[in-house]
Amino acid sequence: MAEEGEEAPQPPQKRFYRQRAHANPLADHTLRYPARPQDMDWARLFPAFFPPGAAATPGEPPPRVEFADLGCGYGGLLVALSPLFPRTLMLGLELRLKVAAFAGTRLRALRGAGPGRGHNAACVRGNAMRHLPHFFTKGQLSKLFLLFPDPHFKRPKHRWRLVNAALLPELGFVLRPGGLVYTVTDVPELHRWMVAHFGEHPLFQEVPLAELDGDPVVSRLATATEEGRKVQRAGRPVYPAIFRRLPDPPPLPV
Repeated sequence: MAEEGEEAPQPPQKRFYRQRAHANPLADHTLRYPARPQDMDWARLFPAFFPPGAAATPGEPPPRVEFADLGCGYGGLLVALSPLFPRTLMLGLELRLKVAAFAGTRLRALRGAGPGRGHNAACVRGNAMRHLPHFFTKGQLSKLFLLFPDPHFKRPKHRWRLVNAALLPELGFVLRPGGLVYTVTDVPELHRWMVAHFGEHPLFQEVPLAELDGDPVVSRLATATEEGRKVQRAGRPVYPAIFRRLPDPPPLPV
């Protein structure tokens, strides 16, 4: 919230943040990311949870990000989830420069609108297909979101898809056993692709939606993001799927 006499940050306007809808996640982008999770300056992103001069409580671990929205776009899901989980830190990773800038500015403006609004949500520019272990430690996350990922329709570009055989082990690394991956798309072929890839991986198991009736996230998957609302306005059906991180398999005998 803005201090007395200070002007509250204004929400960004999309017309100043126009960018192409697609980005090549395998290209060499100019990105800044930590060499390891311990090097990340979380206090800069979440100052309300790291007050200056505040001493850590003995025996109590510092706050850690637990939710990650991969390809968070304009930050709609983070805005929706922030008040539902006010004590949970959540981070969006977005590869497109101007879109990431919009989401970050949007969340900072939300913080200035009133106490307790948006202080637990932040966005950074990052490549989820390359740098997840640079941001998160093993088993750190309890929820991962992959909402309306780019379908990359052309077959030669299928390797650009966010869900792929190379990324799934990294998702399993940063997600703790029992944690959930939420996906939704309006592209039936991409839905089948994601279900097949998660289903073939030994660390994941699809969760019937009926088992998650009490999960407040599920009802917001299709409508929280700008892409989801666009699909809703067009009247197209959506295809959600949720996967649980299974326990690590026992080690092989020596």
